[in-house]
Amino acid sequence: MDRIDALRIFLRVAEMRSFTKAAVCLQMPRSTVSTAIRELEARLGTRLLNRTTRHVTLTHDGEAFYDRSLRLLAELEELEGLFQDDGSQLSGKLRVEAPGRIARLIIVPALPDFFSRYPGIELEIGASDRPVNLVEGGVDCAIRVGELSESSLIARPLGLLPVVNCASPGYLARHGVPESIADLPHHLAIHYASPFGSIAEDWEYREGGKVRTLPMQGSVTVDSAESYIACCLAGLGLIQVPAYDVQHHLQEGSLIEVLADKQAGPMPLTILYPHRHHRSRLLHVFISWVEALLSKEIHGLTLPQAQRATQQP
Repeated sequence: MDRIDALRIFLRVAEMRSFTKAAVCLQMPRSTVSTAIRELEARLGTRLLNRTTRHVTLTHDGEAFYDRSLRLLAELEELEGLFQDDGSQLSGKLRVEAPGRIARLIIVPALPDFFSRYPGIELEIGASDRPVNLVEGGVDCAIRVGELSESSLIARPLGLLPVVNCASPGYLARHGVPESIADLPHHLAIHYASPFGSIAEDWEYREGGKVRTLPMQGSVTVDSAESYIACCLAGLGLIQVPAYDVQHHLQEGSLIEVLADKQAGPMPLTILYPHRHHRSRLLHVFISWVEALLSKEIHGLTLPQAQRATQQP
């Protein structure tokens, strides 16, 4: 087996801590993965991995070899890209995770443009609002909305998403339009908790330069943006949602913005990727493309003033 291929197999086994998971991710037989590691260890004259029936861990030599291998492959990918300035000759597969609505509303419709620029790149897109373990799942990068928990992943900020408060005309007709924060205890909110089992988020608003929260009553809790917006359209309560998510609903009047002067803080938009792709040429062109796309489709949105509710219908 080619030595570079053997290094890539070793990195994947080390990151996923499993020969079986690495084989599935690399789309090759487990026996091939095992043979590649045995041959690599024999060539180096040292044991790189500790194997048990349940786990695979790096030895002391394996940790040192892992770090050097990462740098070597990164430099190789950078070297291979020196003469591919436009990226049109790049080839390979990227596995990408994105929130469901960003994938459906923004990324997927723009893919013909991406493939016209990079016809040799194949994308495998997972669309979900649930957290995904990038390393164990063999995912190359993930787009995430909201505050991030601490992790060993590299995080590249893509911008901030303005958030709006809104409700359906039917809900406002039954419950009235909230004119101030003091009105909220008399209203219902649709609760969002992802994944199920976590605590639903309180209502958030900015006042006097500070972010404040307020617990609200409600009769339904959901764990996806699609369900969150669907419940609002059905008249079940108020929601706080990134503006891009409901732009067309606000324009057509199926949702109405409320409390425009008491919005929540903007939500961070970030792309995450493991250290193994710190200089990946494939990942670089995808991030550059998706960053420009999101800047155009999301950051430039403005809300239609005519659809903001400021008085009881």
